[in-house]
Amino acid sequence: MNWQEFTALLVLATAMSFSPGPNTTLSTALAANGGLPRAMRFVWAVPVGWSLLLALCAAGVGALVMAAPSLRWVIKAFGIAYLLWLAWKLSRSGTLGQADGARMQVGFTQGVMLQFLNIKAWLLALTLVAGWIAGQPDPLRRFAIVAPVMLVYAFASNFAYALAGALLRNWLAQGRRLLWFNRAMAAVLALTAWWMVGV
Repeated sequence: MNWQEFTALLVLATAMSFSPGPNTTLSTALAANGGLPRAMRFVWAVPVGWSLLLALCAAGVGALVMAAPSLRWVIKAFGIAYLLWLAWKLSRSGTLGQADGARMQVGFTQGVMLQFLNIKAWLLALTLVAGWIAGQPDPLRRFAIVAPVMLVYAFASNFAYALAGALLRNWLAQGRRLLWFNRAMAAVLALTAWWMVGV
């Protein structure tokens, strides 16, 4: 992989990883509601799940999923339903006491599985495989470069969003700020679900 390809990979990784989406929104909301330590289970789950998804796409499973419209719609339907359920739960949490209960718990396993329900993640993984891995004379070596880069970016972006949420935690605890914050985060999740309908 030459330096131009690697630079393009870094630009794509930055744009896709740090732009708001379901992962970064949940990282922010989990840290704002439950603190940074609780959010870290999800923050770690994103790169693990995403790396597994990238490996499946590199092995050819992603192309099969995208080639089968019914399977693609099943993934989208579950992903949309899960995001809407999370948005509903989040929108009802107005105090840190409520958030510390069973209302907003998305742990490691759910974080890993969310990557497989996120059609944006599938499309990004397929883009990476098509642009940097598949059809190249050294696909395993290229995968060994692309996967760690994306893993680091997935962790860094979600950690940055979670840190922002954690820093806002005390400020959000005053009055009805947390309720409105949670409703705004829920709206972002709902908009992401709506976007997924058209993809």
